[in-house]
Amino acid sequence: MTLTDGQGRKHDYLRISITDRCNLRCVYCMGEEGIEQLKHEDILSYEDILKVVRAGAELGISKIRITGGEPLVRRGVVDLIRNIAATPGISDLAMTTNGILLDKYAGELKKAGLKRVNISLDSMQPEKYNNITRCGKLDQALRGIEAALDNKLNPVKLNVVLMKGVNDDEIIDFLELTRKKTLHVRFIEYMPIGDHDCGYRDHYLPLTYIEEVAIKAGFPLTPVPLPGGAGPAESYTIAGGQGTIGLIHPISKHFCDTCNRLRLTAEGNLKACLYWQDETPVQPVINDNEALKDLIQEVLKSKPVEHQMGCDGKCGSVNPGSMRSMSKTGG
Repeated sequence: MTLTDGQGRKHDYLRISITDRCNLRCVYCMGEEGIEQLKHEDILSYEDILKVVRAGAELGISKIRITGGEPLVRRGVVDLIRNIAATPGISDLAMTTNGILLDKYAGELKKAGLKRVNISLDSMQPEKYNNITRCGKLDQALRGIEAALDNKLNPVKLNVVLMKGVNDDEIIDFLELTRKKTLHVRFIEYMPIGDHDCGYRDHYLPLTYIEEVAIKAGFPLTPVPLPGGAGPAESYTIAGGQGTIGLIHPISKHFCDTCNRLRLTAEGNLKACLYWQDETPVQPVINDNEALKDLIQEVLKSKPVEHQMGCDGKCGSVNPGSMRSMSKTGG
């Protein structure tokens, strides 16, 4: 079965936030004071998450990504991975993590059926990493990356949010990393998500800057096929590179016309678009598989044509952008 939205876009990808809690406090993800955390009883149970996965799979969802907050802080995540991996129709199961706990869990996750990981790494300088995350230790994240490589959670992708005046001086270091290891570095434009993020314009850089820096340094980027998984990245390599460089342009080059993803928030709301506030709770129909499938299709039919990130209110929108922080949505 093919699951399509009101624009005829095929959707086969569900991103599931299993918690709003995180062991870091990244500057672009939440305010300095953190977030008001959901109560345990308000978080969607694993049993109910599996009901949504099964209904989605029957409609044509084949790709699942587990996100947070930080998914590895929730107890029982390995069992959830095992059960999702065993769901008929699910062929690709991935996770986005900050890597801090990955050294502990990588082996178990691989055995349970996790295929690959995206690891957030916005700096390779210990002090700067600590400043961006407000509390993180770089060596823990690096051990997580090595554990992912050792356990063949491939392709291992590193998500780098490019921030002007913060980490734009490390571009060459990240390019060099793809030469030394089979890692796939994905630069992502800074996105204005959440009501805390008032400094977006001060730090935004279009990803054409990556290409300019690479050329000046003698590292021209050569286009190559994507290294695996669904995603909007433009993929490149440098001479002698073992890995790849991905460029994801949510602001300067909207890729809404090829969007194939639906999101489930930690408290059980379906979101058809990361940007817009629209979301629909699954709990009222969670025990009725047919009604749940109808709800998924209804949510997708009303999916907006595109987001309006970066418009600064000049696009004539009638609906406000999401006030959720990234940590409460699951990027």
